[in-house]
Amino acid sequence: MSLTPEQALKKYFQLDAFRDPQQEIIESILNGNPTLVIMPTGGGKSLCYQLPAMLLPGVTLVISPLIALMKDQVDALKTRGIPAAMINSSQSWPEQREILDSLRRKELKLLYVAPERFRAQSFVDALQSVEISLFAVDEAHCISQWGHDFRPDYMRMGEALKRIGNPQCAAFTATATPDVQEDICRNLQLSNPKHFVSGFARKNLTFNIRQCKGKQAKLKRLLSLIDEHKNAIIYCATRKSVEEVSDWLNEELVDHVLYHGGLSDSDRSDAQDRFIHKEINIAVATNAFGMGIDRDDIRLVCHYEMPGSVEAFYQEAGRAGRDGLPSHCELLFNYADKRVQDFFIEGANPQPTLIKSVYAHLHSAANDQQEVVLPMDELTKRLGRSVNGMAVSSALGILRRLGFIERFDIKGSRIKGSRILNPQKGPEKLELDTQALDQKRERDEQKLKKVLQWVYAQNCRQQWILRYFGELKSEACGKCDACETAKNYQTLALTDEQLLIVKKALSGVARMSRRVDGHQWLARYGRERIIKCLLGSKSKPIIDAGLNELTTWGALADYSQSFLNELYEHMARQGMVEVTEGDYPLLQITEYGSRVMFGEIMPEMAWPTEKTLDPSDIAPDENPLDMDEELYQILVKKRNELARVRNNAPAYTIFPNTVLKKLASQKPLNAEEAMSIKGIGPAKARTLLPTFIRLITNYEAANGGLQLS
Repeated sequence: MSLTPEQALKKYFQLDAFRDPQQEIIESILNGNPTLVIMPTGGGKSLCYQLPAMLLPGVTLVISPLIALMKDQVDALKTRGIPAAMINSSQSWPEQREILDSLRRKELKLLYVAPERFRAQSFVDALQSVEISLFAVDEAHCISQWGHDFRPDYMRMGEALKRIGNPQCAAFTATATPDVQEDICRNLQLSNPKHFVSGFARKNLTFNIRQCKGKQAKLKRLLSLIDEHKNAIIYCATRKSVEEVSDWLNEELVDHVLYHGGLSDSDRSDAQDRFIHKEINIAVATNAFGMGIDRDDIRLVCHYEMPGSVEAFYQEAGRAGRDGLPSHCELLFNYADKRVQDFFIEGANPQPTLIKSVYAHLHSAANDQQEVVLPMDELTKRLGRSVNGMAVSSALGILRRLGFIERFDIKGSRIKGSRILNPQKGPEKLELDTQALDQKRERDEQKLKKVLQWVYAQNCRQQWILRYFGELKSEACGKCDACETAKNYQTLALTDEQLLIVKKALSGVARMSRRVDGHQWLARYGRERIIKCLLGSKSKPIIDAGLNELTTWGALADYSQSFLNELYEHMARQGMVEVTEGDYPLLQITEYGSRVMFGEIMPEMAWPTEKTLDPSDIAPDENPLDMDEELYQILVKKRNELARVRNNAPAYTIFPNTVLKKLASQKPLNAEEAMSIKGIGPAKARTLLPTFIRLITNYEAANGGLQLS
């Protein structure tokens, strides 16, 4: 007598009840439907194909991108007495053959395989005599070039399905925008699939973004987070960063493991096992660490550097709190870290000239067997000093996908060789789809821009992400850094006068932007330049750019620069404007802001406390040539905070802008140095000045301007 899903759940997994919507997904699969499942990390995706595998007559093939992920799941299944195995490149041919023999003898119910196995015709042939009931594609976002972790081998899955007889297919992922979902269905040829999106929200997680001036600020914050949350994964963008953070934690006597691709297989496996088995509670790693790791008590996921996409952040952050208990996710942000992601984008998107150069070199260096064996760094060196080694690796991958070369393992070595498949096709016959290459680069760049927009957004961190994934009706979480900041402000309906000011401020952004496609505004200037234009500045940059000819020039000349800075912060918090990336952060009007500007929406928002013109702004508006603009904005923000706690006193009664500009220029480190600035008298030197001196001192220390004893 066959088991029901509920009986199988109890027998094989020792669970009493399904989570939503596991039962509906399992019934869809058991009923033979093509199925697409979008379920957040920790939601129980793996059960949705593991349980049907025990009830279906044949074997379930699970396509998985990482050996570590496969190993974790297979080990867990074997512990439950479920017959499961995996085949991947780390195994010898005799080991693989033994598993295939077990498969033919119907001794296995689940077989995990890496997508590159389908390159080998021998593997496909071996599956011909096997009854395959389900083809489950895990981490299915890897199949889409719109996804954040595109794997070229996943593109073969549609063809692989045909070659093994088109068994029933189900695809699973934690993060996929509507575009990616559509791509998955098209590439896997899922006809009218049952579509399950259980929601992306993780209500037990708190998402924070911490602005950090440099490494010391990051490391100090990191230690504080570890002290508070204990069990943590710290994600770094590069191997170098992993080792730097690890060295620093060693100095602080913080026990941890480190994990990156430069370690040996045994060292990586050892680090992973020690973390999984809770021998060590902190891991410092690159983003390969954590996929499929079955540890539910991680209380902190900290991104030491910015990730390359919102999807990557959310998937990695989702490894926190899988037991449903409150957990913390934080990004330590410094705009300079963008250079690392720019390097990755450059490396993942080689120029056509480089691809052709790589092929020309391989073609000329091949031996009689048309083989070339060179370490990657040596090949890169031969191509030129300025060549990005990552781009060379990507070029090899493109040549392989085009069928010009194949890559092969060197026994006893981690070095791979290249074999020319058709020597008659010389470099001059190499045809590249340059349009597709350009589109891939543009997609990667757009994903990075979205990360920056999220960082600079003032509204709820999780709500922003959920809207990115298409959940437009999501609510604010109430506990992230943006929500906590918003609690300090009272949101009210605007008066007619206030609404007019907002529309002028939005028009100031729009007039200094470029409009494309009839509706999208593309940013061209940062907030400071836009505000100067609205104030009617006659400074050289404004005049040279012809901004004084705009209709919005001087439109808000009756207000102070600090008022407009605060106004734009509140507008950003309501989603009317957002920061996007360029050579420096640029201000951009959103679709919502555009509708406010045109009078289609009546917004509610907090209002700046400083309502009148700061007398210091009547003076010429040019900043001192050596003024530190970043420090100036820090001082302005503190000045406005002090004004609020003093019953909303006019901000210039604390210190006028002229004084703050002098402080940001001269950077005095004690009261004696500061007293030379006009506008700082003995009374303010005693009561107010120490707060600003501390800010200046900390700023200089964080940016390497002085050494603190």
